[in-house]
Amino acid sequence: MSDQFGKGYFDENDHKKSLRVMGLTGVFGLMFIGLLASAFSAFFTLSSPFMWNLVFGSEFGFWIFLLAPLALVLFAFPRVWNMAPAPAFLLFIVYALLNGVTLSVIFLAYDLGTITLAFLSAAGMFGVMAVYGAITKADLSGVGSFLMMGLFGIIIASILNWFFASDALDMLISYAGIAIFLGLTAYDVQRIQRQMAEHPSAGVMVIGALHLYLDFLNIFLFLLRLLGRRR
Repeated sequence: MSDQFGKGYFDENDHKKSLRVMGLTGVFGLMFIGLLASAFSAFFTLSSPFMWNLVFGSEFGFWIFLLAPLALVLFAFPRVWNMAPAPAFLLFIVYALLNGVTLSVIFLAYDLGTITLAFLSAAGMFGVMAVYGAITKADLSGVGSFLMMGLFGIIIASILNWFFASDALDMLISYAGIAIFLGLTAYDVQRIQRQMAEHPSAGVMVIGALHLYLDFLNIFLFLLRLLGRRR
């Protein structure tokens, strides 16, 4: 019995040690896999008449695929802390695949050159802020709280602009959105780095990858709105 207990103890310690060694690199790796999954899902939806009709052939199908990722964030991701690594990572990949289905519409709404420029610009900005968040000695906790208030502000402004349809307000929202998510990138990287060093777990890795995935995706989408030459 003592041998079994000892084996389990060392296995758990080895698992935490491996996660600690992976650290921020593992989180970024999982985020990158999520982005690839979304890209694959988007291209597959565009190239498959069955998927296209399933998603965009009816308003009902579109809303199901649009709301499914939100349902996962609200009801499934909070349980990730109690999951084994494999199902936790799988949950994130499923989320990214579902996001890619609805994101496929941007390839019809915007020129490919505009999408490429927005993606490369987002990657460069995200990379700079991620490095800053990883190396800065300043505590960004207070900045994170301020940015979250700003995020709620642009959500309210976006809802209001559905009624006003103001191009000037839309541009202001886009600039503010880029600034907020760039700041959140640095904040999230610092927070995840600390969590992975102190309490390494699959839950920290998956939730961290989710936050960084959303930071990058929102920077990209706001840049697309600014740069966008619509078809």
